[in-house]
Amino acid sequence: MIRVMLVDDQTLVRQGIRGLLELVHDIEVVGEARDGEEALERIPELRPDVLLLDIRMPRLNGIAVLEALRAADALPPTLVLTTFDDGDAAIAAIKAGAKGLMLKDVALDDLAQAIRALTDNKTAFQPAMTESLMAAIRRSPLASSDDYAAEALTGREKEVLHLICAGYSNKEIADLLALAEGTVKNHVSNLLLKLNARDRTRAALKALQEGHLG
Repeated sequence: MIRVMLVDDQTLVRQGIRGLLELVHDIEVVGEARDGEEALERIPELRPDVLLLDIRMPRLNGIAVLEALRAADALPPTLVLTTFDDGDAAIAAIKAGAKGLMLKDVALDDLAQAIRALTDNKTAFQPAMTESLMAAIRRSPLASSDDYAAEALTGREKEVLHLICAGYSNKEIADLLALAEGTVKNHVSNLLLKLNARDRTRAALKALQEGHLG
């Protein structure tokens, strides 16, 4: 049984999601929280396998929750659920450690499949969220950074770099961008050359430390 915790400031949303998930034989909702602060208090006690997290909440928003849990090395696989198709918020959530993004009107079957994917160390992105995420990446300051003037990155390389910085493996990046894993490896090799970095970790650190990711 997959143990799930719901974090959302709207009672009706929590009740609705709980009611739907109760119809799924291998998923159990073990607890809820009304805001980020309550979530941080309850997660150590409930120890969910998957966290379903809203972004916009009072007291402490979803991004802050992700950052706090990751800093404490206590972040469970997290699926962000939002009413807004907001690519910039999606990038922030990925940087903070989210492994999936979906709109709250997602179908039950898709939600259940996403929860199962996260427990299998995979990612889960609703197509609508993927489109806004990629658009936000293309708008990012990385595209116009002077540091890359001599060896300009392609649009696809910028997308791959953002996802590397978020901690995604080549396979996960391939799944998200609908590419072959070998193609992603080629993009990573090109990034290392252009960034003069020995490995993907150093490339990510350089991009983050020099402020190229917005």
